[in-house]
Parts: sequence; C-alpha cells; structure tokens
Amino acid sequence: MKARIAIFIAVFQSVVLLGHVFLYETWNYFWRPPAADGFSPLQITLAILSVSFVAASLLAFRFTNRLLRWFYTLSAIWLGALSFLFFAAIACWIVYGVLFLVGVHVDGRLLDKIFFGAAAAISLYGVINAAWPRVRRIRIKIPNLPASWKGRTAALVSDMHLGHVKNIGFTRRITRAINRLKPDIVWIAGDLYDGTAVDAKHAASPLNKLQPQFGTFFVEGNHEEFQDPAKYIEAVRASGVRVLNNEKADIDGLQIVGVPYRHATHAQHFGSVLDKIGIDRDRASVLLTHAPDHVAVAEAAGIGLQVSGHTHLGQFIPYTWIAAKIYRQFVYGLNRIGKMLVYTSSGAGTWGPPLRVGSQPEIVLFEFE
Repeated sequence: MKARIAIFIAVFQSVVLLGHVFLYETWNYFWRPPAADGFSPLQITLAILSVSFVAASLLAFRFTNRLLRWFYTLSAIWLGALSFLFFAAIACWIVYGVLFLVGVHVDGRLLDKIFFGAAAAISLYGVINAAWPRVRRIRIKIPNLPASWKGRTAALVSDMHLGHVKNIGFTRRITRAINRLKPDIVWIAGDLYDGTAVDAKHAASPLNKLQPQFGTFFVEGNHEEFQDPAKYIEAVRASGVRVLNNEKADIDGLQIVGVPYRHATHAQHFGSVLDKIGIDRDRASVLLTHAPDHVAVAEAAGIGLQVSGHTHLGQFIPYTWIAAKIYRQFVYGLNRIGKMLVYTSSGAGTWGPPLRVGSQPEIVLFEFE
C-alpha cells in the first residue's frame, strides 16, 4: 500500500510540475520579458507553487493547526486555478497559431491578458461559488409511504469534508441553514470529514444543535475510511447523530436503511448486506449510502428511495464532464431506476481545490407527497 501511495504521489507531482513548466513557457514566449541571469522571480514562484499542494497534503494528513490550514487552503485554491490557467495557455497557442496561418499578426501580450485574465476571473468565481451552499427543494413520492409522512420534510446533506479547508465554522453554517428549514428528519450521506488530520469531535460538535423531530442519521463515506473510521464514528455519535452501519431504523412506519461505503462498493456484497438487513418490500424505505455505484442492486432489494452524494458533480469543468461520463444520469439530481427513485447530491463542501464551476454546493429538502 505504501509503495502504491508513493507511486501515485510521484505521478501526480510529475503531472503538476509539467503543467507549471508549460504555463511558464507559454507566458515566457508570449510576454517576451528581457533575458535575466539566473532564475527569474516567476520561475522561483512557479517552482514553489508546483510542489505546494503535495507538500501541504502530506503535512495535512499528520498535523492540524491554523497556519497549516491556511497553507493547505491556498495551495488547494492554486491547484484548482492551475486547471483553468492550463487551458488558457492552450487557448493562447491555438489562437496564435490560427491567426499566424491566416496571416494576422497579434500581440502575444494581448493573448496573455485575455486568456489568463479570463482564467483568473473563472477561478475567483469558482472559489466564491463553492463557499455558498444553496437549498434545493424536491417534492417526492415514495411507494407505500405512510399517511403520517405525507407533507413531512427531510433534509439531506453530504460531502461536507470537514478538515483543513472547512471546519467548525462551516458546520455551524450548515446546521443553522438546516434548522431554518425545520425538517422532520435529517440525513447525512457520508464524507462528513475530509480524511486529513482534524479534531473530529470539535469540528462536528455544532451538529448537536440540529432539531429534527425524528433525529439525524449518518452513513460513512469513503473519506471516513481513508484510515480507521472509529474516531469519526465516535465523534458523530458524540454530536447526537445516529450512525447506521448495515442496519435499518423504523421511524414512524418509514424504514431508514444505512449501508457504509465499504460495504456498498461491490455489487454482490452490497446485495447480501441489504438481504441481511431484512427490508420489508411492502413498506416505504429510504436507503442512505454514500455513492450511487450500484443503484440496480438497491432497486432489486426493494428500496423506494436511495439518497447519496460522492460525485460532487465533478466540482469544476472539465471534471464535471468526466463525472457525468462515469455516473451518467445518476451523477446528480433525482432519477429513477425501475420502481426506485435515486437522488444524488452535489454535496455541501469540496474536496481538494475549493472551487466549483459547473456545479453548486447544496442542502436538499425533500417534501413527501
């Protein structure tokens, strides 16, 4: 496992380094600064930035303090901006090449200003957009729903990713937003934590303020399982939230089923877990599981509604397109497979770069009909 992690880090760092080299060579060609002896300030700056995220991440998995949180956040923002700057550099070369072929001369500095300026503006928008969770309201019909549940509401939040970028302040904001909605029940569909070093109990403590009539329920996501999930589970329980681990809760006639990520990644095992839970097919049921990986298995088990997160809707372009290619119609929003409804949330937080372009962070409020 250590060898695989080392290889991944080496490959990732190499790709990031090459991206910075391409960025520098593009700027240097089009801007044409005067030659300088030794390394230029831009070269030194980009060299430092090229290793900043890997360095911050390695530290973030072991330590947590205010200074490191700032370092990690800034390096993560830069990594996200790098994606847009990279495409801006490609655009510079394409436009310059096309204009050259048709005999039109253009000032390279103008191309730099236009495309790199646009990339910087998009990056800034992405940071602001990612920091502003919206409320999405969905009316929903579940087969065999008890009459007592009609008109009631459920709040869904996923992928808060508490750690170095988001912490207790974010938990307070989300908790206040959910309480303003006055839901009858709250579901947390995994990745409450980012998986980096964090005071887990402190970060989750505002969840104690949630006030739904029928309680708050949580299932593990893959980020809780980066290491031993026990400390996260203990912290979640300490905040007054019920953890569902391959079990169901009967809440006023509604079956609430929870399967953690590690038990839902392989279809055959996932199916056997659902069979053992003993879901009553003649009664309404809601499945909390982190990822929409095997929705057909859940539908075959008689589930009425599955709620998930995990995809983030790709967070920002072009990864939004990649996520859609992988998860197809289940990448985001409300969809149906057979008799089962599936809602995949884009999540409230972010992982890695705290940017969102082409997606929005959200809290979902279901109203049962």
